Amino acid sequence: MTTSDHLDCYAVLGQPIHHSLSPQIHAAFATQTGQALRYTAIEVAPADLISTLNQLPGDGFKGINITVPHKEAAWAYAQQHGTLSERAAMAGAVNTIAWTPNGIIGDNTDGQGLLNDLQQRHGLNLAGKRILLLGAGGATRGVVLPLLAAAPTTLVIANRTDTRAVELANLFTPKAVAAGCLLHGCGLDALPQVISATGPFDIVINATSASLGGEAIPLPAGTLSANGFAYDMMYGKAPTAFLEAQRAAGVIHLADGLGMLVEQAAVAFALWRGIAPATQPVYNALRAQLAQK
Repeated sequence: MTTSDHLDCYAVLGQPIHHSLSPQIHAAFATQTGQALRYTAIEVAPADLISTLNQLPGDGFKGINITVPHKEAAWAYAQQHGTLSERAAMAGAVNTIAWTPNGIIGDNTDGQGLLNDLQQRHGLNLAGKRILLLGAGGATRGVVLPLLAAAPTTLVIANRTDTRAVELANLFTPKAVAAGCLLHGCGLDALPQVISATGPFDIVINATSASLGGEAIPLPAGTLSANGFAYDMMYGKAPTAFLEAQRAAGVIHLADGLGMLVEQAAVAFALWRGIAPATQPVYNALRAQLAQK
């Protein structure tokens, strides 16, 4: 019988890390799939990240998740010492590392997690749709490639300042061309002109952290089509400020990022263990837990 001393170990690394739901999520996945493993949360300061990554395989760790503020540094580590998946390479950030017999694999599961949440939990078909992506930081960069793979006709990246949005759009333009998608970057102040010229969007995704501070991003009237869908990568007990603002604007179809959190974890779990867990029971449990806070 396997003892705890011989369990495969996994963890999430970040600073701060006490709030992370990842140990609970992966414990649920392990129980559900009959996988014997241990998953913990480890607080790691930026100055200690490299030494920690070097030490963990010798301590029995087979894989880790990476969260703020280490995703870019983990990307550089995986690039130097192993192999990056295409989506991680393009994202410039790694949120999952696997130590395999063939070496280190650095991946970014955020975009696929978002896609799975939108397509499977919320039943959205992104093919042929017009998508507005708010923000031009790491969260946005991590989801552009998977969104393009879903074959929307248009993907507009809008940021408070247009420079970063344009740079991001330029980076992914070759992939957009191959996908047959019109990719455009602009400032938030240019959205009225974009909407006037090409029409409303079918889906708007908030990839900024504005909701963490209770801030709603002002969007022009008519941003979303009559049956449009508003999504915030942030989540909490109550609807985020962004979603509340969209509801007030008449948007009916709304969702937060709790499902994305569960789905990106499931993609990482499958990479490590070779088995895909069922995500809905875990999502339901977390949603009920949040409601009781």
